Amino acid sequence: MILYPAIDLKDGNCVRLLRGDMGAATVFGDDPARQARSFQEAGAEWLHLVDLNGAFAGQPVNAAAVEAILSAVQIPVQLGGGIRDMATIEMWLKKGLRRVILGTVAVENPDLVREAAAAFPGQVAVGIDARKGRVATKGWAEETDVMAPDLARSFEDAGVAAIIYTDIDRDGAMGGPNVEATEALARAVSIPVIASGGVASLDDLRRLRDTGVIAGAISGRALYDGAIDLSAALSALRRG
Repeated sequence: MILYPAIDLKDGNCVRLLRGDMGAATVFGDDPARQARSFQEAGAEWLHLVDLNGAFAGQPVNAAAVEAILSAVQIPVQLGGGIRDMATIEMWLKKGLRRVILGTVAVENPDLVREAAAAFPGQVAVGIDARKGRVATKGWAEETDVMAPDLARSFEDAGVAAIIYTDIDRDGAMGGPNVEATEALARAVSIPVIASGGVASLDDLRRLRDTGVIAGAISGRALYDGAIDLSAALSALRRG
């Protein structure tokens, strides 16, 4: 299982939100590129970035910070937030992103997901963010009637590289991930599923890994707060 350190970008800073509330942002640093380098030096194999402002605006907002990160590290980087058309997808992949994450458009324009996945094999993921199983869009500001497993299954034959599943009520709350829902989703589809939201300890990571079906886990606040030591966690996961 791959551990993805998260860098959430708001107004050019590294932040973490509580349950997606932009008004409840904790700033952890004003140099995202330096933070990215530190994760790489600790042994991270991937980085997970979110343009929080972009998720609300519907277009890239923290592009300068993302580009600085891409210049600072050699490990692959995935990005979500504000990516809602083919031109933006192409732009980011040309700039060096390994993978783009499509969230809102997966609900509003699923044909775009299919088109992008066909055009850029292995470089398009779907972000499914849910409250009590229902998918939320536009930076989690709007809740839909679409159920997370149904949305995931609808892309089964689309060729997407991964599904990033976030339980919004767990995100940033340090209360542990929703292992049961994430495992159920991973068993419902053949697409690799990455868990996000609430990962707060090495035990949480082990529980996700030990399902045997979850391909990755994203952690943010726990790394910044020191609840998880990245190097130690990576070593433990490799030994497991």
